[in-house]
Amino acid sequence: MREKVLIVDDQFGIRTLLNEVLQKEGYEIFQAANGLQALSVTEQHAPDLVLLDMKIPGMDGLEILKKMKEINPDIRVIIMTAYGELDLIEQTKKLGALAHFSKPFDIEEIRSAVKKFLLVNSDRTTT
Repeated sequence: MREKVLIVDDQFGIRTLLNEVLQKEGYEIFQAANGLQALSVTEQHAPDLVLLDMKIPGMDGLEILKKMKEINPDIRVIIMTAYGELDLIEQTKKLGALAHFSKPFDIEEIRSAVKKFLLVNSDRTTT
């Protein structure tokens, strides 16, 4: 079964870029432009990994992360932010975020991180 990746970002261009790159890797991709969509996808499709932007209108990334953890405490999340807000990054790590990337990010670094954290996930489920 293909691993599922959820991309949460209000910027269409970033979602499209990440979608294209990660689909080529063979992942099943879901996209959400806001917090409500992200939580709906999390409940319905149980993604293996989430790429979550921190600055989303309506419901910020920290709130989305907290609610995702309520739905699935083991959900794996990588944070994306255009801001070097160390305080925010620390808060997300306390909530279990695996890594963070600052925009503009290197797409190869994101691809490598997704692969790395999904491999860790598949190792845990097969043992």
